[in-house]
Amino acid sequence: MTTAQLVQVAVFLAAAAIAAPFGRFFRIGSVLGYLAAGVVIGPYVLGPLYALDDVAKVLHFAEFGVVLLLFVIGLELRPIRLWSMRSAIFGLGAGQLIVTSIVLATIGAALGLALNEALFVGLALSLSSTAFALQVLEEKGELTTRHGRLAFSVLLFQDLAAIPLIALVPLFALGGDEPSMDLSSAGIAILTILAVIVGGHFLLSRLYRVIAATGVREAMTASALLTVVGVALIMEQVGLSAALGAFIAGALLADSEYRHQIEADIAPFEGLLLAVFFIAIGMSIDLSVLVAKPAALLAIVAGLVAIKAVILYGLGRWWGLASSPSRRLGLVLSQGGEFAFVLFSVGVFEGVIGRDTASLLTLAVTLSMAATPLLLLIDEVIARALKSEPPEYEMPPEDEYHVIIAGFGRFGQIVARVLRARHIPFTALDTSIAQVDFVKRFGSKIYYGDAGRLDILRAAGAQKAQAFVLAIDNVDASIRVAEVVREEFPDLPIYARARDRFHVHRLMDLGVNIIERETFSSALALTTKLLRGLGLKPDEVKRLTETFRQHDEKRLFEDYKYYTDMEKVRANALTAAVELEDLFAKDAEELPEDGTAVTAPRRDGRGSSG
Repeated sequence: MTTAQLVQVAVFLAAAAIAAPFGRFFRIGSVLGYLAAGVVIGPYVLGPLYALDDVAKVLHFAEFGVVLLLFVIGLELRPIRLWSMRSAIFGLGAGQLIVTSIVLATIGAALGLALNEALFVGLALSLSSTAFALQVLEEKGELTTRHGRLAFSVLLFQDLAAIPLIALVPLFALGGDEPSMDLSSAGIAILTILAVIVGGHFLLSRLYRVIAATGVREAMTASALLTVVGVALIMEQVGLSAALGAFIAGALLADSEYRHQIEADIAPFEGLLLAVFFIAIGMSIDLSVLVAKPAALLAIVAGLVAIKAVILYGLGRWWGLASSPSRRLGLVLSQGGEFAFVLFSVGVFEGVIGRDTASLLTLAVTLSMAATPLLLLIDEVIARALKSEPPEYEMPPEDEYHVIIAGFGRFGQIVARVLRARHIPFTALDTSIAQVDFVKRFGSKIYYGDAGRLDILRAAGAQKAQAFVLAIDNVDASIRVAEVVREEFPDLPIYARARDRFHVHRLMDLGVNIIERETFSSALALTTKLLRGLGLKPDEVKRLTETFRQHDEKRLFEDYKYYTDMEKVRANALTAAVELEDLFAKDAEELPEDGTAVTAPRRDGRGSSG
């Protein structure tokens, strides 16, 4: 490697190392930081200083980062989950592509483009950036939300649609050459996909089992990369997308026991190459076009982002999303995609569009990518500033002889499921609009309401209820609700969930005595299974756990006398620990010495059996 090449590598690594923290610090996202870094080290700013020769080569190499990204996505997407997403992929995804393409093509034709050229540009611009959108969603923690999953479905359909679009570009060239993919080529492509699926299903897991048996970590990493590169090569040989091949390979390994190891090995390469990919996009921005046609360029960017965002917002609402998630869906997919770069370059080669038009549209797509994190940031700032008032609380119907459940998270839902199985009527209240909407979709009887408000409790029939289940997670909110219920409905039994010992004591202050600590019983149940697994006899296990339960409950009530005095609580905890060890030690001494007894060590270092 020459000195010039080493300098170029150093520049890229420095840009990747600085850009992400820079973007995070200014809350614009690491992707926008990479794009900005690419502009700075590109051919129009610092490029001449370190002998940058060919941005296209860098971009072509960095596209392997997108291939690795789709491989990792495939690892996360088990076939059964992919099948469950089919309606979103082929419903919402197809709807977005068709509607957006028609609208953009109509506008292009109205602006003077030939019909074939307008349709081609509309299809190319309807595609969003898989790498960009998924990276932004992951950074903001929205990838697992419902609008995040729908965004992924749309992107997946776009990636699938991009493959035939690239193959059929010559069809848009009036009077051009015949399409490069005829029926026989299409048949070969389909057979290749099937062969990869079948061969991968039977071979990949066995291959990784053999390699894992060697215990060589580097071999697993090399095998994972070889899988991606090998499938990508096979796909490209038959005219298909390397990204699609990587996705299929990842999906084939989604059910493999080596999935997590493979993902951990691939992750560093994927992250670094994606960074280089976004830096290369920033480097490819032709600033001369920006200077020559600023008004036209900004109009295209604004129009593209606005049209895609509005269409996706409408489709999101049609798909059942609320207004805010639909808006996030529209904004995160409002940019053009990396496949547009490929389509425009092929379009120029095939004579579908002119080189000047392709340069202008390529820069517009790049700027639309840069606009996405900024738009999402603006959306978040506006949402925080407005802080729109929540909707009016629902007034549940008044029932007789029922149970009221305040808080319908995991704890409250378990109580409700048992009651429903026994046909015991209940009314559930929760202050989370999202939780209420989510639970209602599964047919549960839940109302949006604050159980700490007297009018809500009266509307829920608290005066006729048989019991009140306090399952609210937040300690302060739980205490506030308990105060109102105890004051206004003193005869209503309260069955409370407590987060910790301090929460128990605050509830006891209010006269609530039926309290269950949320992790206490489950921890004891797991400990029981653990001791049985370690070989202890059932009688001994029961004696140990019951001893601990009784001692802990005794200490819980003793601590209540002075629970606000942390020094006394701490001193009592130390004393109680010694007492408990003595109880265990005495219990162990009483067991027959048949090799099954476990003797607890004492604080003084001597064994309990002397």
